[in-house]
Amino acid sequence: MTQASSISPATRRAGLSIEAEAYLLGIVSVAAFALTLPCAKALAGHLSAVQIGLFRSVLAALVAVPVVFFARSARPNASQIKRLFLMSLGVVYGFPILTALGMQHVPVGHGGVVLAALPLATAIFGTLITKDRPPALFWVASVAGFVSVAVFAALRSDFSGGFYLGDLALLGAVVLAGFGYAQGGALSKEMKGWEVMCWALVLNLPILLPLSLWEFQPAQFATFGSVQWGALAFLALVNSLLGFFSWNRALALGGIQRISQLQLLQPFFTYGYSIVLMGERFDPLALGICAAVVGLVVLSKQALIKR
Repeated sequence: MTQASSISPATRRAGLSIEAEAYLLGIVSVAAFALTLPCAKALAGHLSAVQIGLFRSVLAALVAVPVVFFARSARPNASQIKRLFLMSLGVVYGFPILTALGMQHVPVGHGGVVLAALPLATAIFGTLITKDRPPALFWVASVAGFVSVAVFAALRSDFSGGFYLGDLALLGAVVLAGFGYAQGGALSKEMKGWEVMCWALVLNLPILLPLSLWEFQPAQFATFGSVQWGALAFLALVNSLLGFFSWNRALALGGIQRISQLQLLQPFFTYGYSIVLMGERFDPLALGICAAVVGLVVLSKQALIKR
C-alpha cells in the first residue's frame, strides 16, 4: 500500500478544508488590502503621510484594546512581544506611513507597479524567518507573477519608465510590509491570527497615542468630506485591524510562501473597484493577464506540494 492510499478520506477532507479556508481567508484579505492605495490617495492633500499612518494605526489600536480585554486574550510571552514589535515596524508604522507618502507623489496605478513586488518580498522574508526552502519552480512562478502584474499596472498607468520620488517610499513600504507580514504569519502559528494584530497594536499604543496627539491639528479635519472620513475609517478598521485577522490566519494555515502569492491578485481587485466605484472603462487585457496570474499562483502552489 502506498503512502497516498493509506491516508484516510477523513484526513484528506480535513486537509482540503484547511487549505480551502486558508485560500478563502487570503482572498478576502487581499480584496480588502486592494483599497489601501485609493484610500491613501483620497487623504493626500488633507493630511500628511505621517498623520495618515499614525492616525489609522492609533484608531485601530484604540479598537484593539477592548477586543483584547473582553476576549480575555493571554498576554504574549517575552519572545512573542519582541517579534510583535518587529512585526510592527512593517505593518503598524512602515507600510501605513510610506504608502501614504508614496500616494502624495505618484498616481495609484503607478503605485501598483511598485507594490507588485510585495508578494515576492513576503515570500523571501517568510523563507528567512521560517527556514523553509521552496523549490526553484516556486521562485520562477513568483518572479513571473511579479513581472506580469508589474506589466499590467504599468500599462494601466501609462508608465513610461521615469523614476518618481514616491517610488522610494513605496519600495520601502514593500520591504517593511513583506517583513511584517512574514513575522505575523510565523507568530500566527503560536497565537490566534486576530490576537497577533491586536497585541501588536495594543503594545504600540503608548507610542502611537502621544505621537498622534502631537500631529493632531483639528483645522485639517474641517476639510474632510464623506470620502475622506470613509477612507480613514476603512484604513483604520479594516486595513490596519480586521484585514489582518483573516490574513494572519491564512498565512498560518496555508504557509507564508504559498498564501503570499495571492497578493499578486491585489492590483486586479483595485482595478475592479475602479470600474465599479469610479466608472473606469473595462479592458479585456486585464482579464487575460489576471487569468495568467491565477495560473502562476496555482503553479507556485503545486511546486510547494511536490517538493
